Amino acid sequence: MADDSGLEVDALHGRPGVYSARYAGESAGDADNNAKLLGELAGVPAAERTARYRCVLVLVRHESDPVPLLATGVWEGTIAFEPAGNQGFGYDPLFIPEGFSQRAAELPIDLKNRLSHRAKAAAGLIRLMQAHW
Repeated sequence: MADDSGLEVDALHGRPGVYSARYAGESAGDADNNAKLLGELAGVPAAERTARYRCVLVLVRHESDPVPLLATGVWEGTIAFEPAGNQGFGYDPLFIPEGFSQRAAELPIDLKNRLSHRAKAAAGLIRLMQAHW
């Protein structure tokens, strides 16, 4: 099994995307990545700060598997103007999930784990496994 997740920001044409973890450089941390994101979004109004987390999970059942199982999960939201919260990591202090006023880093972990892109991808993969096994 393999997975990858990233943040896609519409005003940045989908960046940082697959480069989310190393957006500000190979040795950059979360705070560096968040600062770079905010810098690139400087002057972008709230209505244009739409974004999403995307997770892709792939399961190869055996080494010659002709059709690996592929599941995706998406969590829609917007990017805040400043970070807040300490529940989570990465861009969670900036990501405001659709339907919420708090950032992902301000949500209880159990709620975040039910709503997130990873939770949606995992649920999709489980459904695929049940259908194919």
